Amino acid sequence: MRTFPFARLVRLGVVLSLAMLTSAGRSSAQQLPDPASVEPVLLFTVPSYCEGVVFDHQGRGYVSWGTTITQFDLDGTHRVFAETGAPNGHKILADGTHLVCDASRHAVLHLSADGKLLDNASDECDGKPLRGPNDLTLDVPNGGFWFTDPGDSDRERPIGTVHYVDADGKTHLVDDGLAFPNGIVLTPDGKKLYVGESQRNRVWVYDVVGPGKVGERKLLADLPAKDESTGQIDNQPDGMCLDAAGNLYVAHYGMRQVQVLDPHGKLIARFRGGNLTTSNVAFGGPERTQLFVTGAIGDEANRGGIFRLDLGVAGLEILPRK
Repeated sequence: MRTFPFARLVRLGVVLSLAMLTSAGRSSAQQLPDPASVEPVLLFTVPSYCEGVVFDHQGRGYVSWGTTITQFDLDGTHRVFAETGAPNGHKILADGTHLVCDASRHAVLHLSADGKLLDNASDECDGKPLRGPNDLTLDVPNGGFWFTDPGDSDRERPIGTVHYVDADGKTHLVDDGLAFPNGIVLTPDGKKLYVGESQRNRVWVYDVVGPGKVGERKLLADLPAKDESTGQIDNQPDGMCLDAAGNLYVAHYGMRQVQVLDPHGKLIARFRGGNLTTSNVAFGGPERTQLFVTGAIGDEANRGGIFRLDLGVAGLEILPRK
C-alpha cells in the first residue's frame, strides 16, 4: 500500500478549516440576490473550453483547459502553471501542492506548489486502472478525498464510478453504475456527499457513515431540461460548490446557467453563467463572496471564458491550512 504526504497535509487544516466554516455558517440567513441583478463579468479568456476552477491560499485562481492549467489573479492577469495532458477537477492542499484529475493520464495527479508532477495520488482501484477521473472533493478531517471517474460512461453504458482515497493512499470503490458521474462535493460536516450524474441530468446525495463509506444513493434533484428556444443546447450538471447556508451551486452545461439548490434539493435560483457550456464553479475573492464560472462562450469548440458573479453571498471552501 502506497502512502502519500498529502494525507497528512489534508488533516493539518481541519481545526482551522472547520472553525472558519462554522463561523461562515452563522451568516447563513443572508439572502441570495435577485438573479436579474447579477451580470456575469468576463475576467479573461483561454483558447478553448475550460473547467476545474479553484483558489489557493494566496487567493490566486486556477483553471484547466486543453493540456494546460492556468494560474490567474483577480484582475484577470494570468500565466501557465502546468502542462499535464487533460487536467480537470482540482483541489489544493495545506502545503500548496495540488490534486488534479487528468483523464489522459487515467489518474488523480499530485503536483508540487510550482506545478511539477509528483507521484500519482490515485491511478488504480482494486488492481484495475482508472478510466478518466473528472472531479474531486477533500475529506479534510480524515485526510482523504473523494473523486468521480466517468470514463466513457453514458446513458446506454452507465459504468461511471465514485471513489475514495484514504489517508494511507488506498483507493476504494464507493459506487458504480452511473451515467457520467461528474461534480462532487462533501458538506463541511462530512455527513453528506453530492454527486452530479451528467447524462441523466440529476444530482444524487449520499449519507456518509464513515471515511469512504456511504449509505444508499438517494435522489436530491432532477434538474431543469434545456429550452432550445432560448439557445440552450444541453442539460448536464457539471461542477458544483456550496455556500455558507449549505446551498448547492451547479454549473449546468449547455444552459448558460448556474442553478442553486437548497439542502433539500429545491431549485431556488438560476444565475446567468456567461458561458453557454457552463462547466465549473468556485467561490473566491477577498471575502469569498464572488462566484467564478468556467466553460466555453459557445460550444466546446469555442474559447473558454472565466466569468465572475458578484453575489455578495459567503461561499464555503474546504481549503486545508498549515
